[in-house]
Amino acid sequence: MSDFPVRERIAVVGLGYVGLPVAVAFARVAEHTVGYDIAEARVRALNEGRDETGELSASELGSTRLRLSSQAESLAGATMYILTVPTPVDGARRPDFRPLLSACAAVGPHLRQGAIVVVESTVFPGATEEVCGPALERASGLKSGHDFFLGYSPERINPGDREHRLETIVKVVSGQDAATLERVADAYGAIVKAGIHRASSIRVAEAAKVIENTQRDINIALMNELSMIFERLDIPTKEVLAAAGTKWNFLRFSPGLVGGHCIGVDPYYLTAKAEEVGYQPQVILAGRRINDGMGRFVAQKAIKLMVSAGIAPSSARVGVLGITFKENVPDLRNSRVPDIIDELKSFGIDPLVHDPHCCALTAKHEYGLSLDELPRFRNLDALILAVPHASYLAADAGVGDMVRSGGVLIDLKGTLADGRRSDDLVRWSL
Repeated sequence: MSDFPVRERIAVVGLGYVGLPVAVAFARVAEHTVGYDIAEARVRALNEGRDETGELSASELGSTRLRLSSQAESLAGATMYILTVPTPVDGARRPDFRPLLSACAAVGPHLRQGAIVVVESTVFPGATEEVCGPALERASGLKSGHDFFLGYSPERINPGDREHRLETIVKVVSGQDAATLERVADAYGAIVKAGIHRASSIRVAEAAKVIENTQRDINIALMNELSMIFERLDIPTKEVLAAAGTKWNFLRFSPGLVGGHCIGVDPYYLTAKAEEVGYQPQVILAGRRINDGMGRFVAQKAIKLMVSAGIAPSSARVGVLGITFKENVPDLRNSRVPDIIDELKSFGIDPLVHDPHCCALTAKHEYGLSLDELPRFRNLDALILAVPHASYLAADAGVGDMVRSGGVLIDLKGTLADGRRSDDLVRWSL
């Protein structure tokens, strides 16, 4: 058996949370693998052994055969291009294909007869063939389905998850024709131990991806709505879910903020396509409205609790711990914690903000937020533990001690141990 079971020459376009692990994995099994990203600083950091996403260690980067480049010329000669660029939504929450179209424009001039372009980015059903295909044709002068071929294999990488990795998650693959499907399946089969699922068409694979996160979004929205109902009924949601969870078929979801690159974005790709074909989604958009409003709800609850405790919000010292979209990752994409902060500011509060994982420059650039040092979090009137990073939950972190006696502690996900007497603080969780 060859040392390199994959005979394709691989080029991965986009070296973020998704693309970098894919590129490194292919570099182990394909003799020629290049990872391309337009961000020169990102490529330079990776070449120096620094991955700001935290997905790969310096030793993993140091031992890879992967060639990293920010020069489009590096894409020449590949037989399989894998596009792993972001697919965000714009201000009107419509699909924004600009990054994907830019990737197609970069790849197009280097396409050769028989090459395959595989899209991993989340798109609506039909986009690979209706959006990427024509863009690649324009950039290459070649014809899709005749000169080059399309495939789709949805990414399923979960940032910060050390258990569910690229290699351990079943990979859905699809192709424009039977021969393309087999080439894509063979390539991914060499890096994914969990197995390959061959979808019957590209549109099926695209639809499967977009509903995975839509389903999760709706389930969390239901939990969030229940939490708002139970809050008005003075019933602890966490205890309700624990009781209901004793039934074998009760789905175990919890209320919380919904952000990140997938769950808070993907449903809009599906609803946009649904509206295009004449269907007005109801449940999906209702779930999105609920989840997008949770930051405001949490902030308003904090204000009400402060007022009830005799604390004047306009002069209160308030802290917010954690601003990334989930715990123990540096990813700020679509975080809903800034919504909490914005709402607090509308009441005249300028909260202290801390996060041990995110880059201060990124927080300033993306949200205009300045991060504070943790020693400043003392004698607070109110504290919101928005993201339960492991460092905050450590026994010696003393999060509860940051709040003065009689102050308000909002432990959003209910993850803190009760280290102080229940009457010492006003405590609340979703």
